[in-house]
Amino acid sequence: MARMYCGALGKRGNCQIGVSVNLVSDRASSAVDWRLFLPESWDDTKHGDDALLAEAIRRRRDKAVIPETERHREKWRLALDTLDEVRGDWELPGLPMVADAGYGDATGFREGLTERGLAYAVAVKATTTAHPGDARPERPPYSGQGRPPVSAYPQPHTTLRALALAAGREKARTVTWRQGSKAGRHNPNAEMRAQFLALRVRPANRTIRRAADGSLPECWLLAQWPPDSAAPTDYWLSTLPADTPLRELVRIAKIRWRVEHDYRELQALLATWTGACSICGQPAPAPHHRT
Repeated sequence: MARMYCGALGKRGNCQIGVSVNLVSDRASSAVDWRLFLPESWDDTKHGDDALLAEAIRRRRDKAVIPETERHREKWRLALDTLDEVRGDWELPGLPMVADAGYGDATGFREGLTERGLAYAVAVKATTTAHPGDARPERPPYSGQGRPPVSAYPQPHTTLRALALAAGREKARTVTWRQGSKAGRHNPNAEMRAQFLALRVRPANRTIRRAADGSLPECWLLAQWPPDSAAPTDYWLSTLPADTPLRELVRIAKIRWRVEHDYRELQALLATWTGACSICGQPAPAPHHRT
């Protein structure tokens, strides 16, 4: 237990955080592996410059029976560890991966998926930097003195938001990706639909590995653009094949809703059984504490 940001709370709180790998379809999800996230405040090796604090952490670890081998690792690294386990030991198939921006914004996580041969559609921030898909690196002419120049993109990278705005709202298409549960007069079939823009881009930062010619890897940018918004509100990067239909891109990027829905149901069920909040463990008399 530690005070840290909790997505279920939408703020910082005293909580435990688990990292799970789930198999998911349009109708159900199931967690197939878990890791308990150990924050730095539970790892004495992260506080070696403060002997008293490190000793207090060791006593707390001993009381909680935490093995010496268990140390702080970023959540995205834990996710890759679980993927290696379920695919290696349990031989689960290499299906496309989806994840929220807490993982998608980590370049190491995206590259780790690619190294494992896994396609993905992960949420990212609008400020994620990239070049257009048709951008090409150029090698400046060599003057004959010093080290020969390396290939580089002639224009600086920009943000995903800027690339979407440059493409324009007219490039967005209305996509129906699943059937919801709330039918209405204007939507009798409860169809989940919205406008989406799909562009080929090349994510760019100093840690992304380049090809021998200096080029950055190309992938999809998927952006959801509500009619009443001046810019897209949600962004994903995806390494699904370049010929993937827009509807399939959207369906896979959006399928994480199923896992979130099942987690909410599980939290409500746990609160009913224990009479306590499944997030923080405190008494849960208020309905909002159980969701």
